[in-house]
Amino acid sequence: MRISVDTDRCEANGICVGIAPDMFELDDDDMLHVVSDDLDESRIAEAEEAVAQCPKAALRLI
Repeated sequence: MRISVDTDRCEANGICVGIAPDMFELDDDDMLHVVSDDLDESRIAEAEEAVAQCPKAALRLI
């Protein structure tokens, strides 16, 4: 399982970074990047929370 970011929808609010700072990072241009692309079973709940809390629905679990 991995996380996908729709960069057209993402407004770089950083909520996902606050929930899982080792999974996501915002660069100097406020572009969101997924740092940890392949999710381990123990991290799925945290990733689901980040996806659910995204105010622009820019994150998806694939």
